[in-house]
Amino acid sequence: MRDDKRTRIIFGSGSVLVGLALTTAIVAATGNNPLQAYGNILQGAVGSPNVAANVLVSWVPLALATAGLLFTFTGGLWNIGIEGQITLGAIFCTWAMRSLQDSALSPGAIIAIAVAAGMLGGIFWALLAGALKTFGGVNEIFGGLGLNFVATALNLWLIFGPWKRPGVASMSGTLPFAPELWMPTISAQSRLAPAPLALAACALVVAFILLRGSYFGLRLKAVGKNPKAAYLLGIPTWQHMLLSFALCGAFAGLAGAVQVSAVYHRLIPSISSGYGYTGLMVAMLVNFSPVFAGPVALFFAALGVGSIQLPIVLKLDSSLAGVIQGFLVLFVLIGNGLRLKFLGRKRGNP
Repeated sequence: MRDDKRTRIIFGSGSVLVGLALTTAIVAATGNNPLQAYGNILQGAVGSPNVAANVLVSWVPLALATAGLLFTFTGGLWNIGIEGQITLGAIFCTWAMRSLQDSALSPGAIIAIAVAAGMLGGIFWALLAGALKTFGGVNEIFGGLGLNFVATALNLWLIFGPWKRPGVASMSGTLPFAPELWMPTISAQSRLAPAPLALAACALVVAFILLRGSYFGLRLKAVGKNPKAAYLLGIPTWQHMLLSFALCGAFAGLAGAVQVSAVYHRLIPSISSGYGYTGLMVAMLVNFSPVFAGPVALFFAALGVGSIQLPIVLKLDSSLAGVIQGFLVLFVLIGNGLRLKFLGRKRGNP
C-alpha cells in the first residue's frame, strides 16, 4: 500500500511537470517569455478583488459539473452529455422564471422554484441518456453527444423564436429578468453571489459523502468496475446506472440554473460555456476522486479567467489555458497507465 501511494505521487507529479514543460516549450517557440505568460495568467486571476471574484464565479458551475461527473465516472459511464444537461437546466430555470415573474410569489420563492426546475431539467436530460444506454443499448458517449446537439438547437430556437426580445432576436439572449429576481451578490460591482458558492461547496461535500462514506458509493463502484459481477452479487446494476445519471443531471441542471439566475440573468446561446467538457477534464485529472475535485476545479477556473490577459499583453491567444489543461490531463492519464504497468511488473504480472 505504501509503495502504491509513493508511486502514485511520483508518477502524478512527474506527469504534471511534463505537461507544464511541454506547454512552456510551446510558448517559448512562439518567441514569448513563458514566465511572463504564466505571470500574466496569475495576474489576470488574482490581480484584484474583482478578477478573483470572477474566478469564483467560474468555479461554481465547473465544481457543480465535476461533482456530478464523479457519480457517472464511478459507475463506469462517460457522461459526455453533461453539456446538454447544463443547457436544459438553464432552459427549465428560464421557463420557471418567465412563468412566475408576474405572480404574487416573493422573489426568493421564485428563485428557489426556478433553481429546483433547473435541477429537474438536468435530471430529465440525463435520464434520457441513461435510458438510451440501459434500455436502448446506445453507448453513452454517442447518446450524450446527440443529446448535446438537440439541447443546443432547442436553446437557440427558444432564444430566436418564442422567447426572443420584443421586436428583434439577439445573440445576447432573451430579455433580462427584473433585478429583484437576480441572486444577491456580495457587492453592486461584482457578479459573485454567496448562494451559488454555498451550493457548489455542498455539492462537493455530498459527492464525497456518497462516494466515499456510503453503501451506495461502494455498490456504484462495483458496478463501474464490473457490471456483470456486480449483478451476480445481487446489485441492481441498471438502477444504479440510472441513479448516477440522475445525480449528475441534478448537479448539471443546478449549474445551468446558476448561470441563468446568478450570472447572466437571462438565457444566452452559450449558456453552458463549456463547463461540462472542462468538468470532464477535471474529473479525469483527479482520477475521479472527490477529495481534490474542488481545488483542481478552482485551478482550472483561474486558468480560464487569467488567460484573458494574454491577448492584451503578449498577443497570445487565450486558448493557451485550454492547452495547459489538455496537456495536464493527457500526461496524467499516461502517467497513471505507466504507474499501473510498473506496479503490475513489480508484482510479477505481465
